[in-house]
Amino acid sequence: MKKVVFSIALAFGLFVNSLSAQATDSLTLKNWYHQNYEKTGVYGVGTNDAIEFLKSKGIKPSSIVVGVIDSGVQIDHPDLKKNIWVNPKEKPNNKKDDDGNGYIDDIHGWDFIGGKDGKDVDHDTMEATRVVAKYEKMFESANKSTNEANIKKYPKEYQEYLRAKLVYDVKLKEAQKGMDNISSNQEQISQVVSTLRDALGNNTITVENAQKLANPNLKSYVMMLASDSSVSGKTVDEFEKIALEQFKEQAKYYGDQLKYMLNKDYDPRAIIGDNYSDLKQKNYGNNEVEGPDALHGTHVSGIIAAERNNNIGMDGIAGDVAKILVVRAVPDGDERDKDIANAIYYAVDNGAKVINMSFGKGFSPDKERVWEAMKYAEKKDVLMVHAAGNDNKNVDITFNYPTNFKDGENTSFVNNWITVGASTRYNDNLKASFSNYGQRVDIFAPGLEIYSTVTKSGYKFLQGTSMASPVVAGCAALLWAYFPSLTAAEVKDILLKTANKSNVPLLLNEDVDTTFDKLSVTGGVVDVYKAVKYAYENYPSKAGK
Repeated sequence: MKKVVFSIALAFGLFVNSLSAQATDSLTLKNWYHQNYEKTGVYGVGTNDAIEFLKSKGIKPSSIVVGVIDSGVQIDHPDLKKNIWVNPKEKPNNKKDDDGNGYIDDIHGWDFIGGKDGKDVDHDTMEATRVVAKYEKMFESANKSTNEANIKKYPKEYQEYLRAKLVYDVKLKEAQKGMDNISSNQEQISQVVSTLRDALGNNTITVENAQKLANPNLKSYVMMLASDSSVSGKTVDEFEKIALEQFKEQAKYYGDQLKYMLNKDYDPRAIIGDNYSDLKQKNYGNNEVEGPDALHGTHVSGIIAAERNNNIGMDGIAGDVAKILVVRAVPDGDERDKDIANAIYYAVDNGAKVINMSFGKGFSPDKERVWEAMKYAEKKDVLMVHAAGNDNKNVDITFNYPTNFKDGENTSFVNNWITVGASTRYNDNLKASFSNYGQRVDIFAPGLEIYSTVTKSGYKFLQGTSMASPVVAGCAALLWAYFPSLTAAEVKDILLKTANKSNVPLLLNEDVDTTFDKLSVTGGVVDVYKAVKYAYENYPSKAGK
């Protein structure tokens, strides 16, 4: 699932989008994850200093292809269009498979959740929903003796069904409650807005204007709003519009869950027209790589490869060297194993050296097929980078697929895999509150308040391990472009060895105190500046000429 986290603050019973926990200037906030930790003390990745260091040494980069398996990408975004991969062996729009790879007119990539008629899957169910729908008649039919016989005959399937049903029931209850809360909270908007108008008049929401208020509770509330980058400096009318838009987003989020993700009768697979049970089938889909909702994939791609120094929007970490190969395989709902496996094969076969995977789910019925694709990528020396997930859970004991660990095993399945947790720009609260963690997480990377490209040629702050993963993918691409003779395993090793470690104390939940260094293999945050210096000192013969 392409799950993006929106941080929501509750005050006066009103939800408001809280993209920034403290006031800072707009330019610094938009670029914070590029900062150099050695210079600023902020756990950024040191992008600009890394590039300057490499240039000072006279190292010339090579172009590198980064596969983005996601919801789709706006390939004509002004900040991305120069850095979108173009298939050199395919002639555009001639309706022929010029390169003979089985995919007609795959100029910029491929869509594995689209049909030959050009239609695309937008929504899909959760995998837990699909598991429940598959097995509930087998284990909970009206015939008790039949149920008991099936439970005895299929014990593994029954345990998976029970686990899925537990998840499904919890998610269904949450979605129903969420929809109920939307209605009651919306009624409070007018009351809050009226109070703000009486207090502020024509003045804007700023720290200075908040300080002038006599009522301490109201003062505290306006101070909180003023520290929010999406609200600070806005009028009360503008604030009202932002709050209403937030409720619309929340209503759509929960509404889509009930209508699609948790609907056991919903199945969009007919749009694609493949033989779903044939896991080896590859040649299905279409070449329309944007799809109906490419916000997530466009944001991910911008972090990696938005054009640098073009004086618009923002700069991608590897925007001078990376080309984005788009593979659409992630709907609004849980991705399917067959599509993910094919997406990996496609990216590898078309020259991707790094593959970013900002998605995940708790169930994977055909995980063996995905593991086969992972092994194929390893054999072809491709580095895979995967988001750890946004449930604030220990992935050593919970499920987040695809994973580099087979069920019941603690040994890595492939060497060329990095799992990424999300960090923040706040040293006293370095782990993002939503991020998964554990010794199956390799490294952390900036994943809170990340400004990047979105659809309609726009830009937006988003947050999640979905944003942290492309930070690492971008760092890997930058390092590899300047040291093209490195292996994927060496790129991974360098990034992990040069992480900025921290032992800052934190509270994982109400019962668990720990320190940041215990939350991943490295105990630190990725730093591409230190990585390129390490490569220069230890692998000088592998640098570009």
